[in-house]
Amino acid sequence: MKANATTSSVKSSAEPKPEPEPEAEISTSSPSISALEALSVHLISGLGLGLALLLANNVYSVNLVSHPSLTLLLISVIECPIVILLYSRHRKNREECSYLKAVGRGLLGLPVGALVNSLGAIALGAPVGTRYFLTTINWSLMMSLFTIVPAVSVFGTSWKDWQRIFAHTNCRPIGSLDFMICLPAHGAIIGAWLGAWPMPLDWERPWQEWPICVSYGAMAGYLVAMVVSFSLILVRARFQHVKRD
Repeated sequence: MKANATTSSVKSSAEPKPEPEPEAEISTSSPSISALEALSVHLISGLGLGLALLLANNVYSVNLVSHPSLTLLLISVIECPIVILLYSRHRKNREECSYLKAVGRGLLGLPVGALVNSLGAIALGAPVGTRYFLTTINWSLMMSLFTIVPAVSVFGTSWKDWQRIFAHTNCRPIGSLDFMICLPAHGAIIGAWLGAWPMPLDWERPWQEWPICVSYGAMAGYLVAMVVSFSLILVRARFQHVKRD
């Protein structure tokens, strides 16, 4: 009896223990979101942007060409509550992070993202001076709402999630919410970069002034990327449905 017990104990100790899940796999867990929810977020965000432009033109009689700073400020004022309130609903780790905390994270991320975008724009050749100071700030706030604020509201300061969304160092974006954050952010940045191309040309058009064409390019890239994002989410949902069947 004693020998059997010893043998069983040796066997149990020799059995390989289950390996813990890799840290990278744990960090890639993302809140689930349906295609309908993604459509509502994209649709409301896009309509908010259109509403801001209509309000600026019809109520205040301004636009990006005539008064770029005021127009960009109106866009940021209208888009800010929309983006933060919508994306905070899909925050990660809801047991540890309340809705109000996610909203607070989004509000704190707005100026931080604006600083990052303004420094990036200046490094790439944006004009510096008192004449462009307010315009650059308001443009940076709008870009922060397109790029940084959604990720902050959902993932907070989780560096591994940020790497997955923006740098793709650990792995590529895997979930519907990842696509919903990643693609519009990249679309806004690429659109702004493409929109800057006409600025140095000697066409002497008023819309070549900073940051008019850059802003139009960012908004166009943002809207196009939202359509692409929703299309990929639909394809992914369809593929998973077929795979289950």
